[in-house]
Amino acid sequence: MVEPTNALPGHREILRRLELDINRRLDGMLHGDHRGLVPGHGSELGETRSYAPGDDVRRIDWNVTARLQEPHVRQTIAERELETWLVVDRSARLDFGSIGCEKRDLVLAAAGAIGFLTNRDGNRIGALLTGTPPLLVPARGSRKHLLHLLHTIAASPRVDGEGPTDLAEPLRRLGTVAKRRGLVVVISDFQVRAGWVNPLRVLSTRHDVLAIEVLDPIELELPNVGLLPFVDPATGRVREIPTHKAEIRKKYAEAAAERRDTLAAELRDARVDHLTFRTDRPWIDDLVAFVAGRRARVHALAGGGHR
Repeated sequence: MVEPTNALPGHREILRRLELDINRRLDGMLHGDHRGLVPGHGSELGETRSYAPGDDVRRIDWNVTARLQEPHVRQTIAERELETWLVVDRSARLDFGSIGCEKRDLVLAAAGAIGFLTNRDGNRIGALLTGTPPLLVPARGSRKHLLHLLHTIAASPRVDGEGPTDLAEPLRRLGTVAKRRGLVVVISDFQVRAGWVNPLRVLSTRHDVLAIEVLDPIELELPNVGLLPFVDPATGRVREIPTHKAEIRKKYAEAAAERRDTLAAELRDARVDHLTFRTDRPWIDDLVAFVAGRRARVHALAGGGHR
Protein backbone atom coordinates (compact mmCIF):
# COMPACT_ATOMS: atom_id res chain seq x y z
CA MET A 1 0.00 0.00 0.00
CA VAL A 2 1.15 3.55 -0.70
CA GLU A 3 0.43 6.01 2.08
CA PRO A 4 -1.56 9.18 1.29
CA THR A 5 0.56 11.81 -0.43
CA ASN A 6 -0.61 15.10 1.07
CA ALA A 7 2.68 16.64 2.15
CA LEU A 8 5.71 17.18 -0.06
CA PRO A 9 8.28 16.27 2.66
CA GLY A 10 6.77 12.78 2.85
CA HIS A 11 7.18 12.08 -0.85
CA ARG A 12 10.83 11.05 -0.60
CA GLU A 13 10.10 8.41 2.02
CA ILE A 14 7.09 7.11 0.08
CA LEU A 15 9.12 6.76 -3.10
CA ARG A 16 12.04 5.15 -1.25
CA ARG A 17 9.78 2.45 0.19
CA LEU A 18 8.06 2.02 -3.15
CA GLU A 19 11.40 1.41 -4.86
CA LEU A 20 12.41 -1.10 -2.19
CA ASP A 21 9.14 -3.01 -2.58
CA ILE A 22 9.47 -3.15 -6.35
CA ASN A 23 13.11 -4.25 -6.30
CA ARG A 24 12.47 -6.88 -3.62
CA ARG A 25 9.51 -8.49 -5.40
CA LEU A 26 10.21 -8.00 -9.10
CA ASP A 27 13.78 -7.01 -9.88
CA GLY A 28 15.02 -10.59 -10.02
CA MET A 29 12.21 -11.56 -12.38
CA LEU A 30 13.04 -8.83 -14.88
CA HIS A 31 16.81 -8.43 -14.66
CA GLY A 32 18.07 -7.65 -18.16
CA ASP A 33 14.72 -8.37 -19.83
CA HIS A 34 12.13 -5.60 -19.99
CA ARG A 35 10.03 -7.80 -22.24
CA GLY A 36 8.77 -9.54 -19.12
CA LEU A 37 6.69 -6.44 -18.47
CA VAL A 38 5.24 -5.98 -21.94
CA PRO A 39 6.95 -7.94 -24.73
CA GLY A 40 8.14 -5.62 -27.46
CA HIS A 41 8.56 -6.41 -31.14
CA GLY A 42 11.76 -4.47 -31.75
CA SER A 43 13.06 -3.84 -35.25
CA GLU A 44 15.76 -6.45 -35.87
CA LEU A 45 14.55 -9.52 -37.75
CA GLY A 46 14.66 -12.79 -35.84
CA GLU A 47 13.22 -16.30 -36.17
CA THR A 48 9.94 -17.39 -37.68
CA ARG A 49 7.32 -19.55 -36.03
CA SER A 50 3.87 -20.89 -36.80
CA TYR A 51 1.04 -18.37 -36.75
CA ALA A 52 -1.07 -18.49 -33.59
CA PRO A 53 -4.50 -16.90 -32.99
CA GLY A 54 -4.02 -13.33 -31.79
CA ASP A 55 -0.76 -12.74 -33.71
CA ASP A 56 -0.50 -9.53 -35.70
CA VAL A 57 -1.23 -10.49 -39.31
CA ARG A 58 1.12 -7.73 -40.45
CA ARG A 59 4.00 -9.89 -39.21
CA ILE A 60 3.21 -12.86 -41.44
CA ASP A 61 6.28 -13.89 -43.43
CA TRP A 62 4.73 -14.69 -46.81
CA ASN A 63 7.89 -16.28 -48.26
CA VAL A 64 8.12 -18.82 -45.44
CA THR A 65 4.35 -19.32 -45.50
CA ALA A 66 4.43 -20.13 -49.21
CA ARG A 67 7.39 -22.51 -48.82
CA LEU A 68 5.97 -24.45 -45.86
CA GLN A 69 2.29 -24.20 -46.87
CA GLU A 70 1.43 -23.04 -43.37
CA PRO A 71 1.10 -19.46 -42.01
CA HIS A 72 4.26 -18.29 -40.25
CA VAL A 73 5.08 -14.99 -38.56
CA ARG A 74 8.48 -13.36 -38.42
CA GLN A 75 9.60 -12.58 -34.88
CA THR A 76 11.77 -9.56 -34.19
CA ILE A 77 14.38 -8.94 -31.56
CA ALA A 78 13.47 -6.35 -28.96
CA GLU A 79 15.47 -3.14 -28.83
CA ARG A 80 18.18 -3.19 -26.20
CA GLU A 81 17.15 0.23 -24.97
CA LEU A 82 13.54 0.96 -24.10
CA GLU A 83 11.76 4.31 -24.17
CA THR A 84 8.76 4.39 -21.84
CA TRP A 85 6.04 7.01 -21.74
CA LEU A 86 3.48 7.39 -18.96
CA VAL A 87 0.12 9.04 -19.58
CA VAL A 88 -1.08 9.93 -16.08
CA ASP A 89 -4.59 10.95 -15.04
CA ARG A 90 -4.45 13.70 -12.38
CA SER A 91 -8.17 14.39 -12.05
CA ALA A 92 -9.97 15.15 -8.78
CA ARG A 93 -11.86 11.85 -9.07
CA LEU A 94 -8.72 10.08 -7.98
CA ASP A 95 -8.78 11.80 -4.58
CA PHE A 96 -11.03 9.04 -3.29
CA GLY A 97 -10.67 5.72 -1.55
CA SER A 98 -13.00 3.81 0.72
CA ILE A 99 -10.51 1.14 1.83
CA GLY A 100 -6.79 1.31 2.51
CA CYS A 101 -5.70 4.19 0.27
CA GLU A 102 -6.89 6.63 -2.35
CA LYS A 103 -6.93 6.01 -6.08
CA ARG A 104 -4.32 8.74 -6.55
CA ASP A 105 -1.98 6.67 -4.35
CA LEU A 106 -2.43 3.77 -6.77
CA VAL A 107 -1.62 6.10 -9.67
CA LEU A 108 1.68 6.96 -7.99
CA ALA A 109 2.34 3.28 -7.24
CA ALA A 110 1.70 2.33 -10.87
CA ALA A 111 3.96 5.09 -12.18
CA GLY A 112 6.69 4.18 -9.70
CA ALA A 113 6.46 0.47 -10.49
CA ILE A 114 6.81 1.04 -14.23
CA GLY A 115 9.55 3.59 -13.69
CA PHE A 116 11.70 1.52 -11.34
CA LEU A 117 11.29 -1.60 -13.48
CA THR A 118 12.25 0.00 -16.77
CA ASN A 119 14.73 2.68 -15.68
CA ARG A 120 17.98 0.79 -16.31
CA ASP A 121 20.57 -0.02 -18.97
CA GLY A 122 20.15 3.24 -20.85
CA ASN A 123 16.33 3.11 -20.87
CA ARG A 124 14.49 6.43 -20.80
CA ILE A 125 11.14 7.45 -19.32
CA GLY A 126 8.91 10.48 -19.85
CA ALA A 127 5.34 11.43 -19.04
CA LEU A 128 2.31 13.41 -20.11
CA LEU A 129 0.05 14.43 -17.22
CA THR A 130 -3.57 15.35 -17.86
CA GLY A 131 -4.55 19.00 -17.56
CA THR A 132 -5.14 22.08 -19.71
CA PRO A 133 -2.72 21.91 -21.36
CA PRO A 134 -1.23 18.49 -20.57
CA LEU A 135 2.07 18.70 -18.67
CA LEU A 136 4.99 17.18 -20.59
CA VAL A 137 7.94 15.66 -18.73
CA PRO A 138 10.57 14.83 -21.42
CA ALA A 139 12.00 11.32 -21.59
CA ARG A 140 15.39 10.97 -19.91
CA GLY A 141 17.33 8.08 -18.47
CA SER A 142 18.68 8.92 -15.02
CA ARG A 143 17.33 7.82 -11.66
CA LYS A 144 17.29 11.49 -10.60
CA HIS A 145 14.98 12.24 -13.53
CA LEU A 146 12.67 9.36 -12.61
CA LEU A 147 12.38 10.61 -9.03
CA HIS A 148 11.63 14.11 -10.33
CA LEU A 149 8.89 12.68 -12.54
CA LEU A 150 7.36 10.77 -9.62
CA HIS A 151 7.56 13.83 -7.34
CA THR A 152 5.68 15.78 -10.01
CA ILE A 153 2.90 13.19 -9.98
CA ALA A 154 2.80 12.95 -6.18
CA ALA A 155 2.68 16.72 -5.75
CA SER A 156 -0.26 17.22 -8.12
CA PRO A 157 -2.66 19.64 -6.37
CA ARG A 158 -6.10 18.52 -5.26
CA VAL A 159 -8.50 20.66 -7.30
CA ASP A 160 -12.26 20.04 -7.47
CA GLY A 161 -14.85 21.13 -9.99
CA GLU A 162 -12.71 21.09 -13.14
CA GLY A 163 -15.12 18.85 -15.03
CA PRO A 164 -14.50 15.51 -16.76
CA THR A 165 -10.88 14.69 -17.56
CA ASP A 166 -9.74 14.90 -21.17
CA LEU A 167 -7.57 11.83 -21.73
CA ALA A 168 -7.72 12.05 -25.53
CA GLU A 169 -5.56 15.18 -25.83
CA PRO A 170 -2.51 13.75 -23.96
CA LEU A 171 -2.79 10.56 -26.02
CA ARG A 172 -2.90 12.53 -29.29
CA ARG A 173 -0.01 14.71 -28.20
CA LEU A 174 2.05 11.68 -27.25
CA GLY A 175 1.63 10.40 -30.79
CA THR A 176 3.59 13.44 -32.01
CA VAL A 177 6.20 13.30 -29.21
CA ALA A 178 7.06 9.58 -29.00
CA LYS A 179 8.77 9.02 -32.35
CA ARG A 180 10.69 5.91 -31.34
CA ARG A 181 8.86 2.65 -30.81
CA GLY A 182 8.58 1.88 -27.10
CA LEU A 183 6.26 1.24 -24.19
CA VAL A 184 3.27 3.47 -23.40
CA VAL A 185 1.51 3.05 -20.05
CA VAL A 186 -1.81 4.82 -19.47
CA ILE A 187 -2.75 5.16 -15.78
CA SER A 188 -6.33 6.23 -15.05
CA ASP A 189 -9.69 5.10 -13.73
CA PHE A 190 -10.94 5.71 -17.29
CA GLN A 191 -14.00 7.58 -16.07
CA VAL A 192 -13.12 10.33 -18.49
CA ARG A 193 -14.53 12.36 -21.35
CA ALA A 194 -15.40 10.33 -24.45
CA GLY A 195 -13.06 10.26 -27.43
CA TRP A 196 -9.95 8.64 -25.94
CA VAL A 197 -10.29 5.19 -27.52
CA ASN A 198 -9.25 6.10 -31.08
CA PRO A 199 -6.06 7.99 -30.05
CA LEU A 200 -5.15 4.99 -27.88
CA ARG A 201 -5.74 2.63 -30.81
CA VAL A 202 -3.46 4.78 -32.99
CA LEU A 203 -0.70 4.61 -30.36
CA SER A 204 -0.99 0.82 -30.15
CA THR A 205 -0.13 0.46 -33.83
CA ARG A 206 3.35 1.83 -33.12
CA HIS A 207 3.99 1.10 -29.44
CA ASP A 208 3.38 -1.62 -26.89
CA VAL A 209 0.59 -0.18 -24.75
CA LEU A 210 -0.47 -1.09 -21.22
CA ALA A 211 -3.55 0.37 -19.51
CA ILE A 212 -3.45 0.38 -15.71
CA GLU A 213 -6.93 0.95 -14.30
CA VAL A 214 -7.22 2.19 -10.71
CA LEU A 215 -10.39 1.14 -8.94
CA ASP A 216 -12.15 1.34 -5.59
CA PRO A 217 -14.63 -1.43 -4.60
CA ILE A 218 -17.38 1.08 -3.88
CA GLU A 219 -17.34 1.83 -7.61
CA LEU A 220 -18.50 -1.74 -8.20
CA GLU A 221 -21.04 -2.28 -5.44
CA LEU A 222 -22.82 -0.01 -2.96
CA PRO A 223 -22.82 -0.88 0.76
CA ASN A 224 -26.14 -0.92 2.61
CA VAL A 225 -25.63 2.14 4.84
CA GLY A 226 -28.87 4.07 4.41
CA LEU A 227 -29.04 7.47 2.73
CA LEU A 228 -25.51 8.09 1.48
CA PRO A 229 -24.42 11.47 0.01
CA PHE A 230 -22.06 11.26 -2.96
CA VAL A 231 -19.96 14.20 -4.19
CA ASP A 232 -18.60 14.18 -7.74
CA PRO A 233 -15.20 15.89 -7.30
CA ALA A 234 -15.00 16.59 -11.01
CA THR A 235 -18.14 18.75 -10.96
CA GLY A 236 -18.88 19.39 -7.27
CA ARG A 237 -22.37 17.93 -7.71
CA VAL A 238 -23.87 16.26 -4.61
CA ARG A 239 -26.42 13.47 -4.85
CA GLU A 240 -27.96 11.38 -2.06
CA ILE A 241 -28.35 7.67 -2.80
CA PRO A 242 -30.76 5.47 -0.77
CA THR A 243 -28.40 2.53 -0.42
CA HIS A 244 -30.83 0.72 1.87
CA LYS A 245 -32.97 -0.06 -1.18
CA ALA A 246 -31.98 -3.40 -2.71
CA GLU A 247 -33.18 -2.39 -6.17
CA ILE A 248 -30.93 0.69 -6.15
CA ARG A 249 -27.91 -1.40 -5.17
CA LYS A 250 -28.72 -3.95 -7.85
CA LYS A 251 -29.02 -1.35 -10.62
CA TYR A 252 -25.80 0.30 -9.47
CA ALA A 253 -23.90 -3.01 -9.57
CA GLU A 254 -25.30 -3.84 -13.01
CA ALA A 255 -24.34 -0.44 -14.39
CA ALA A 256 -20.85 -0.75 -12.91
CA ALA A 257 -20.38 -4.22 -14.39
CA GLU A 258 -21.55 -3.00 -17.79
CA ARG A 259 -19.13 -0.07 -17.71
CA ARG A 260 -16.19 -2.32 -16.87
CA ASP A 261 -17.17 -4.85 -19.56
CA THR A 262 -17.26 -2.00 -22.06
CA LEU A 263 -13.86 -0.74 -20.93
CA ALA A 264 -12.33 -4.21 -21.19
CA ALA A 265 -13.75 -4.66 -24.70
CA GLU A 266 -12.47 -1.25 -25.83
CA LEU A 267 -8.96 -1.98 -24.58
CA ARG A 268 -9.00 -5.45 -26.11
CA ASP A 269 -10.15 -4.12 -29.48
CA ALA A 270 -7.39 -1.52 -29.35
CA ARG A 271 -4.83 -4.32 -28.72
CA VAL A 272 -3.94 -2.88 -25.32
CA ASP A 273 -2.99 -4.91 -22.24
CA HIS A 274 -5.18 -4.29 -19.20
CA LEU A 275 -4.03 -4.38 -15.57
CA THR A 276 -6.18 -3.34 -12.59
CA PHE A 277 -5.00 -1.93 -9.25
CA ARG A 278 -7.60 -1.85 -6.47
CA THR A 279 -7.58 0.07 -3.20
CA ASP A 280 -8.78 -2.99 -1.27
CA ARG A 281 -5.92 -5.36 -2.09
CA PRO A 282 -2.12 -5.23 -2.42
CA TRP A 283 -1.42 -3.77 -5.86
CA ILE A 284 2.03 -5.34 -5.98
CA ASP A 285 0.49 -8.85 -5.98
CA ASP A 286 -1.50 -7.95 -9.09
CA LEU A 287 1.65 -6.57 -10.72
CA VAL A 288 3.63 -9.71 -9.88
CA ALA A 289 0.92 -11.91 -11.41
CA PHE A 290 0.79 -9.74 -14.53
CA VAL A 291 4.56 -9.77 -15.02
CA ALA A 292 4.74 -13.53 -14.47
CA GLY A 293 2.00 -14.08 -17.03
CA ARG A 294 3.72 -11.87 -19.61
CA ARG A 295 7.05 -13.62 -19.10
CA ALA A 296 5.40 -17.01 -19.55
CA ARG A 297 3.84 -15.82 -22.79
CA VAL A 298 7.15 -14.45 -24.09
CA HIS A 299 8.95 -17.73 -23.39
CA ALA A 300 6.14 -19.80 -24.86
CA LEU A 301 6.23 -17.82 -28.12
CA ALA A 302 10.01 -17.96 -28.28
CA GLY A 303 10.02 -21.72 -27.74
CA GLY A 304 8.04 -22.42 -30.90
CA GLY A 305 10.35 -20.66 -33.34
CA HIS A 306 11.88 -22.01 -36.59
CA ARG A 307 15.03 -20.88 -38.28
